[in-house]
Amino acid sequence: MTLNSAENRTKEAVVLSVDLGTSSMKVALITISGIVLDWDAEPIRLILSADGGAEQSPEEWWQSFLLTAKRLIGRNQGSVKNIKAVCCSTQGEGTIPVDRDGNALMNCVLWMDMRGAPFLKEHFKGLFNVTGVGLINTLRWIRLTGGMPSMTGKDPAAHMLLIKHVYPDVYAKTHKFLNVLDYMNMRLTGRFTATFDSILTSWVTDNRDPDHICYSAELVKHSGIEMAKFPEIVPCTEVLGEIRSELAAQLGLEKSVKVVAGAIDTTAAAIGAGAVEDFATHLYIGTSSWMTAHVPYKKTDAASSMASLPCAVPGRYLLTALQATAGGNLTFLRDNILYHKDELLQEADVPDIFKVLDQIAARIPAGSNGVIYTPWIWGERAPVEDRTLRAGLYNLSLNNDREDIIRAFLEGIALNTRWLLQPVEKFIGRKVPSINIVGGGAQSDVWCQIFADVMNVQIRQVADPVQGNARGAAWIGAVGLGEIDFQNIPKLVRFKETYQPDPSTRALYDERFTIFKKIYQQMKSIYRSMNH
Repeated sequence: MTLNSAENRTKEAVVLSVDLGTSSMKVALITISGIVLDWDAEPIRLILSADGGAEQSPEEWWQSFLLTAKRLIGRNQGSVKNIKAVCCSTQGEGTIPVDRDGNALMNCVLWMDMRGAPFLKEHFKGLFNVTGVGLINTLRWIRLTGGMPSMTGKDPAAHMLLIKHVYPDVYAKTHKFLNVLDYMNMRLTGRFTATFDSILTSWVTDNRDPDHICYSAELVKHSGIEMAKFPEIVPCTEVLGEIRSELAAQLGLEKSVKVVAGAIDTTAAAIGAGAVEDFATHLYIGTSSWMTAHVPYKKTDAASSMASLPCAVPGRYLLTALQATAGGNLTFLRDNILYHKDELLQEADVPDIFKVLDQIAARIPAGSNGVIYTPWIWGERAPVEDRTLRAGLYNLSLNNDREDIIRAFLEGIALNTRWLLQPVEKFIGRKVPSINIVGGGAQSDVWCQIFADVMNVQIRQVADPVQGNARGAAWIGAVGLGEIDFQNIPKLVRFKETYQPDPSTRALYDERFTIFKKIYQQMKSIYRSMNH
């Protein structure tokens, strides 16, 4: 039972909620009814290399957590006594090798990193190949897990093989391979664990029973990685224990504060968006983008690179359709094209970012004065999986300016999301009438309207959208503590605004969408030849 009045909220249990994304570390104090009391953030450096590498420092994550948590707790002393748990949501599909003491042996190989692709294909090639790997391997993965590794090399399955072959000394010293979430939980508790969803993209688990995800001896045997290097698997709502006593003292928390296992960002965002009921759909727009819906069945659509996979909700799977880069295109536009850093700041960290974008994009008519942008700045994952795709601006003329380009970026990401919506609707067997939107991009009123117009669906802007992941982690923590049940969550979610599609833009965006898909068809072979 939750307390909703402002007077009683001071008595309500609070979760110290951690949201570690690609661009920043965010820490929030969130009540079990979903009220964001306060939050803080620190940017995180991204290390890119010309060979497709993408890394971050695990120690930088941890120091950023300590810094933000101390600041947050320091200015909210009145809420400290109510903090009952710490729960994390993190970027997924990163890989950190750690030794027996939990020390990271190298930087985290991120979800963006493609260096493992050739090792994955070499290890799993067969007589008959599907998307670069043997048919037998493909069928084994789909039967047991519901999916298969990304042939872009962006999964831990490829990362671990990269480390084994390129960094053999690191591999030899590795006690456990941990995902980003697992690493944070290890630093919080000292335990080496993985959750139902964090272990997923190692592609070594039997996922046929959603409530009992376990290692498959068959898949581990064929992975090329020793069983001993994988951590214990626990549900997302598992209480891992109390926070380490020295850490509690360092942060000024009670020693009794529990650590709940939490979830990766896709899982947490769906819960934080309130999309918990079967087939309820949410869209996350951050550095990357995804569309998800909980479903009561395990299913795979290989053609669209989509599957329903383990999640936090008991007895359910989460259909997850991932797009490689969304808001990351705006970061690219800021850093590499526009160059002035006073307006377009870090994604999600400063609310005024999207106010500026709103002001600019609102001045430009639908269709961006003829300019079309394809947002494949770092390849794509769904509805097509192709690491060689690249972004492009089309139909530029001397009559266009950067304001057209800014709106075209927003429209291009929306067109890409419409492309994704079609296989999502086919997967769940019904039209999607409305979508709950969260993430840094959901702060933009203009962008929310663009999504509604381009996709021809109702868009519901969740309140405090930047804290969608953090709120999801808080609610997972609350469930773990026994304070609420998942079925309570749709009644707790709050909406800032609802956007209806504008009928006057229908014909224009239908035409643009047709052209958008034609660009892909005509350019894919060129990108493949240039970026193989």
